[in-house]
Order: sequence, then C-alpha cells, then structure tokens
Amino acid sequence: MTEPELTIRPLRGIPEIHAGDDLVTVIAAAAAGSLEDGDILVVTSKIVSKAEGRMIPADDRRDAIDAETARVVAESADGGVRIVESRLGIIAAAAGVDASNTPEGTVLLLPVDPDASARALAAGLRAATGTRLGVILSDTLGRAWRDGQTDSAIGAAGVHVFEDYRGRTDAEGRPLVVTLPCVADELASAADLVKRKTTGIPVAVVRGRSDLVGDLDLPGARSIVRDPARDLFHTGSRESWEAGYAAGLAAASAEDRQL
Repeated sequence: MTEPELTIRPLRGIPEIHAGDDLVTVIAAAAAGSLEDGDILVVTSKIVSKAEGRMIPADDRRDAIDAETARVVAESADGGVRIVESRLGIIAAAAGVDASNTPEGTVLLLPVDPDASARALAAGLRAATGTRLGVILSDTLGRAWRDGQTDSAIGAAGVHVFEDYRGRTDAEGRPLVVTLPCVADELASAADLVKRKTTGIPVAVVRGRSDLVGDLDLPGARSIVRDPARDLFHTGSRESWEAGYAAGLAAASAEDRQL
C-alpha cells in the first residue's frame, strides 16, 4: 500500500488578530474552500491568545512571568534566565510570556486552556467548512541539552497526539517496547518550516496524515506533559544540589538534637 504524500502549506491571507476576533471566521475565509477531510491545521498559539484577549499591560515582564509560574525548574546564576513550570504544566523559559510583536509596555500570555481553545476552533471550523479536520496549537519551546528552539504542541483537538508503536515489531521483527512518537510535536515543528517567525503567517495546513484525525474528545496536548512521578528531570542540577544540601543539613541538625 502506497503511503499518501505529506504536504505542508502556509495558509495566507490572515490579517492581524485583535481581542474578540472570531478565528473560525477568519481562518475559514482564508482557506476559501481549500480544506479537505483529514487536514490538520497547525495554528500559532499567539493569534489564539490575541483573540482571547490575553494581552496585558506589563512594564516589568518578570512580574508577568512570576504570575504565570507554578514552579521554578532551573535558573541561571545571574537570574537572567528562568525555566519554569507554568500553570498549564508546560516546562518552558519565562512561562511562555511573550513580549515580541506586542505594543510597548504589554506582554502576551498563553491561552487559559489551550486544549479547550483548540477544541472550540476545530469544532467551529468543522461546522464552517464541512470538513473533518484536526487542530494543533503550537508555541516555540527550548530543549534540554540542545541549543535553539522548535515549535511544539501546547493544544490539540480532533487529532491523535501520539502514534503508538508499542507492541509492534520493527523491520527486523524485533518487538517495540517504548516507541511512542509525539506526532503532535513533530507536526508543530514541521509546520513552522513554512510559517516561519517573521512572515506573519500563523497557520499551516498539513495534508497526508488523515489517519491521525479523529473525534474532538481525543486526549489533547495536556496529555503530552509527563507525569511528575515519572519525571527524571524535575529540577535543574543547581537546584537539585541545593535541595539535597539543605536536606542534608536538616538531617544532620536533627541527629545532633537527638544526641
């Protein structure tokens, strides 16, 4: 059986988005009847945040980051870079607070619930276009151990975020035990190759992976975030050392008191 050709194209014609804009109407108009069953739209989360009114005044970006931070994961020695867990459970620099392409004195926060935003967008576009499509909301994230950034999925609806190969065999007949590609992240990253960062194109259309498109109630991108109980990289090295050192001092002090 021949696999369908995978194509990714930018969706042009989307204007600057402002608070209150109807993204379903805007995207459906830009698509102009070009969408097909099985298409997956990768939408830059920034336009969702703008439409949802997530732009806020913030003379000090650090204050906005603090408000969005649930836990500090790691921080550079000079405090200039902080990797944090946001209230969404996403581990990222600066809690996803974005000051690029926003008016002076403002910052843009991530959507309140990216999966819910993706579901609303997917449901609206399915109704408006008559096509069974999926939606991925993407944002730019850094990566441990590697310089540079890639786009990843922070919201998803109507699309399988994982492709589960566990229990299958490889080309040599060996059983696959842990192979679980995060296709939502792969598609988000691939779509950024056509959206880019400075072109003003916030949506890309992926065609050729209709096998990934499904019901709107499929698990969203929140399911990609690893359970803390299985997280081997819970904190940065310096933070882990400091916590261990403090615990050692506390244990020694308790022992001294018993003596």
